[in-house]
Amino acid sequence: MRVYITSVFVDDQEKAKEFYTNILGFKVKHDVPVGPYSWLTLVAPDQENGPELLLEPAAHRAVGPYREALKADGVPITSFAVDDVQAEYERLSDLGVHFTQGPTDAGTVFVATFDDTCGNLIQISSYQP
Repeated sequence: MRVYITSVFVDDQEKAKEFYTNILGFKVKHDVPVGPYSWLTLVAPDQENGPELLLEPAAHRAVGPYREALKADGVPITSFAVDDVQAEYERLSDLGVHFTQGPTDAGTVFVATFDDTCGNLIQISSYQP
């Protein structure tokens, strides 16, 4: 068993596509219109056949309270691996990304958390031996 696709609920798919591609560096894999939304998936640029991130519309009534509770408690909705948290923190900060938690040594990993501008907190992490 392996991860094929995972979702992040977003307020606006076009805004999310812009942020996740132009700021975070993901690549669009699929962008297929489905009614008022799209089947919009992204992949890491060096893993075009790897796991896909679905930018899922946050239209379902359960999504709002779920995301609001997580964000209010400072809980990231997901985590992305990076090679160097400090370097990625600096790169993203220079691009205007708002971090709610700067680079933090968490024992075997470094982590940082930012607001994705689409209703979510996202954590980045890098393993440290």
